[in-house]
Amino acid sequence: MSPATMTAEPAAPPRPATGEPTVRDIIAKARIAQQPVPEQGQQLAGWAMAGLTGLLLWACFTPVNASSLAWVALVPVLLLVRVPHRTRRMYRGLYLAAAVSQLATLQWMRLGDPTMYIAWIALALYLAAYLPAFVWLTRVAVYRAGVPLVIAAPLLWVGLEFFRAHLLTGFSWYYLGHSQYRWLELIQISDLVGAYGVSLIVAASSAGIAVLIPFAWLQKLRLVPANEQTTTVPPPWFRRPAWQVGMVAAAFFGTLGYGVVRRHQADFQPGPRVALIQGNFVASLRTNHDESGKVYLTHTRLTGLAVREQPDIIIWPETMFRWPLFEAPASLTDEQLQDLAPQVPPELWRDDTVRRTLVGDAQKAGAAMIIGLQAVALEKSRVEQLNSAVLIRPDTGIAGRYDKMHLVPFGEYLPLQDTVPWLQHLTPYPPDFGLHAGTQAAVFKYRDWRLAPVICFEDTVPHLVRGIISAGSNGDHGEQIDVLVNLTNDGWFHGSSELDQHLITAAFRAVECRTPVARAVNTGISAIIDGDGAILEPDVFIDGDKKGRTTSRDPKTGRWHKELDAALVHTVPLDNRRSLYVRYGDWFATLCGMCVVLAAMGGIAPWFLRRKAV
Repeated sequence: MSPATMTAEPAAPPRPATGEPTVRDIIAKARIAQQPVPEQGQQLAGWAMAGLTGLLLWACFTPVNASSLAWVALVPVLLLVRVPHRTRRMYRGLYLAAAVSQLATLQWMRLGDPTMYIAWIALALYLAAYLPAFVWLTRVAVYRAGVPLVIAAPLLWVGLEFFRAHLLTGFSWYYLGHSQYRWLELIQISDLVGAYGVSLIVAASSAGIAVLIPFAWLQKLRLVPANEQTTTVPPPWFRRPAWQVGMVAAAFFGTLGYGVVRRHQADFQPGPRVALIQGNFVASLRTNHDESGKVYLTHTRLTGLAVREQPDIIIWPETMFRWPLFEAPASLTDEQLQDLAPQVPPELWRDDTVRRTLVGDAQKAGAAMIIGLQAVALEKSRVEQLNSAVLIRPDTGIAGRYDKMHLVPFGEYLPLQDTVPWLQHLTPYPPDFGLHAGTQAAVFKYRDWRLAPVICFEDTVPHLVRGIISAGSNGDHGEQIDVLVNLTNDGWFHGSSELDQHLITAAFRAVECRTPVARAVNTGISAIIDGDGAILEPDVFIDGDKKGRTTSRDPKTGRWHKELDAALVHTVPLDNRRSLYVRYGDWFATLCGMCVVLAAMGGIAPWFLRRKAV
């Protein structure tokens, strides 16, 4: 078959006298948008478009942080949606370009340990599949369902972000909307539909630009043959470029208007004065237990410096108290403890040294403390190792414990460890490796404040944080969560762009839940985030390294300080507003996910029809 024959649109098969389409009609129509153009130049043009989108998506996030590029990042691949016939090997080029982009974006994953190279590559290859899936689904929606590009593209993009947040334990990083964290008016829509709403607006802008590009430009870019003609039949009014761009403009200005109104409704009131203690210790799978004393003394020293500023609550990062807290029912005898936990000497369950140390620290500070540590608890006749946060009050001692619920696969547990135990031999972990997941949210109460703790990457999971805030609120009695407290150890990533992106992602939780966030992070970046998503400069910045730094950012570059000993003290601004996202959850993202399912069903239906016809 000659190239000219392959690029020509197939003639419509005859229809029966009734005018109803036959199976052959349906199959022929479905094939029109799937026929590849074999010319080498068109293949290279298609791959260039894929590569350009991959480059723009990488550049709009940290470390480049060129957020304005996000508004045009999807334009190149949306041109691949607009071409009547897909270019040759288009989806292969999309996947390869996305894989390179994801490898560059996630390069910080490799820093934790040499074994993390495998996880880094595996995650990048998995996430790369979403870009070709997006183009394929959008082509299905546009060509088979007749949906305007400015509606199909953003809805399907958000639907895929929603799936990415849930599949394989979820990965809610690098949403398209996260690039706009500095545009506070724009991101206020997050309290209605989550950060997904910001992604929708940004993706719609690319679609609006893509529909304005003349068909002749596609020919000049060699995405379609020079002799191919666009249809002479006028499209329906709602698919005409002017109307599509008008819809995008209305959504954009409506979103900005909502953001302006919501920000003016804020009446921030002084809340607890919080001290965030930030040590600077590199994390590794090969824990150096000899360093435990140094870690403790450093955080104690920084706490002493912060106490001069009279904080109400002092927060240490995740696992920065290096001795485990053993907890078992007091009614159990030594014989029962030995029988239930033969690997743990009974005297460890009785030893209250850790408990007395924690209470003593809070009493010396004259403030409540929230500290990250490992808990070893005897629960339901088994020993559980937990990544925990404990509240220590100076008046009553240990007053609450939260156990991390959303564990990191391969970092905190091995997937399928019980069902496929031989997989453990392929990892560097010992046979007893793995933590147990907590089962419920916790509310830490101190004075008039209610605080909800989350640990490490939990603050990047929108539906998890939303559930924790919802569970801790009691609207009937007017009780709400006042502050979301995040304890994190980002020492795995050696001052890389992960620290910036983790902070940026956490900012969206503050807007979604209209709840300020206090983050204490090993190596940084510790911060207070208000209910508008603004990352605040602290009232007091204490440079524990004595290098003269007085602010959380470098005044010359504007970049956040990382990898330093520091203490940040600030009065948390409490937010009087309430969030519909907390009340109703991911209703919008779920609808977008349903659009993905419908488009996928429409895409595979012709395959079943062909099999049936044969």
